[in-house]
Amino acid sequence: MNVLGHFPPGFSDNAKNLCIDFDGVIHSYDKGYHDGTCYGDPLPGSLEALRVLSKKYRIVIFTAKAKPSRPLVNGMTGIELVEAWLVRYGVRDCVAEITAEKPRAFLYIDDNGYRFINWAGTLDFIRSEFENQGK
Repeated sequence: MNVLGHFPPGFSDNAKNLCIDFDGVIHSYDKGYHDGTCYGDPLPGSLEALRVLSKKYRIVIFTAKAKPSRPLVNGMTGIELVEAWLVRYGVRDCVAEITAEKPRAFLYIDDNGYRFINWAGTLDFIRSEFENQGK
């Protein structure tokens, strides 16, 4: 598949963007929001994956922690918290950008994602996974 064909003229550099969710994909996030900090350990394989992938792709971490409307936690923005976590684990240099936005990319890696193929399958998935619980 030629991913360059999916980008408008002038945006071919975005074809190297690989977007990775932070919570639940890189960082364990086993307590949920908890106190707003980046408390979790790296998920197994995540740090090595960042090191390997960053040699070929432009790694963009997307996270709700980076939203500008998010309150400061321990005097730090969400971006600063994520950066500090990445520094602590020695992978800050592997990440080109941290954002709350969904930038152009050839792939998104997210623990809460769904692979869209068609609407009939999507509606079936939503009904079976979310609407029929507890019946």
